[in-house]
Amino acid sequence: MALFGKSKYTPLVKRILKKKDEIVIKKAVTSPKEPEKSAFEAEKASEIKVKCKKCGTEVSKTEAGRYKICPKCGRYFRIGARERIYITVDKGSFTEFDANMTAANPLNFPEYEEKIAAMQKKTGIKDAVITGRAKIGGCDCVIGAMDSSFIMASMGSVVGEKLARVFEYGAENKLPVIIFAASGGARMQEGIVSLMQMAKTSAAAAKLSDAGQLYISVLTDPTTGGVSASFAMLGDIILAEPKALIGFAGRRVIEGTIKQKLPDDFQTAEFQLAHGFADMIVKREDMPKRLAEIIKLHYNSYNKGGKEQ
Repeated sequence: MALFGKSKYTPLVKRILKKKDEIVIKKAVTSPKEPEKSAFEAEKASEIKVKCKKCGTEVSKTEAGRYKICPKCGRYFRIGARERIYITVDKGSFTEFDANMTAANPLNFPEYEEKIAAMQKKTGIKDAVITGRAKIGGCDCVIGAMDSSFIMASMGSVVGEKLARVFEYGAENKLPVIIFAASGGARMQEGIVSLMQMAKTSAAAAKLSDAGQLYISVLTDPTTGGVSASFAMLGDIILAEPKALIGFAGRRVIEGTIKQKLPDDFQTAEFQLAHGFADMIVKREDMPKRLAEIIKLHYNSYNKGGKEQ
């Protein structure tokens, strides 16, 4: 029986369901293009410097190096999805999935289309995640990297769909999945459609697990909100970059709710490791090697079980 005698679906939900086939409005394609370096890497190092938010040092691109690390204090600069893939996978091995997938405006949110178009022009990507197939240390895998420069990598319909397809591809093709999470949470402009992606990605991750395949979640700065409350914390192995912000609600919200002061290192990668929410903290420059070691262990174990790679 309908609650309070009302129909099963509200008008808003009816409109979303009616438009469900329009949420992703461009056909997904697969592109073999090698990921390009980000603007941080592409421009002349001598012309632009970035101020470290921790120590205040102005750092040139040459000084930050390949992995974008402050040479004075060791703080990690945030990097985009393409650069993340570029420094992680074997050269020439990456094939991008769903490169042209982009979102519609299911709730008719004011100026959302304009915001998406502006971010696409600024970042050079269609939405907040890049996915594809690659090799790391010679090992085949499926990879997804979120990009915090695109609306803080908030998870909307496209992010959820692309990540769900990554898990499904891994299950169907017997490949491990690696996701580099970095997000402020759900995308408010897509409302309930955004929240649905939490269940969608979690269910897809379960399919990968049922297929006997490995899921490595790599938590980078920041991993918060609905992303941390769904697929980011479901990895068989959860790695994290040093000092990354990892949590759900913000510090001020929690302190205001519980009326207590939180530890200084609360919601850092180190805090999560100490409390069992992460398995290992891995330096950015060591990440490819560590991922390759874990994937090889998985393949060895998987093959010993009588199954083929």
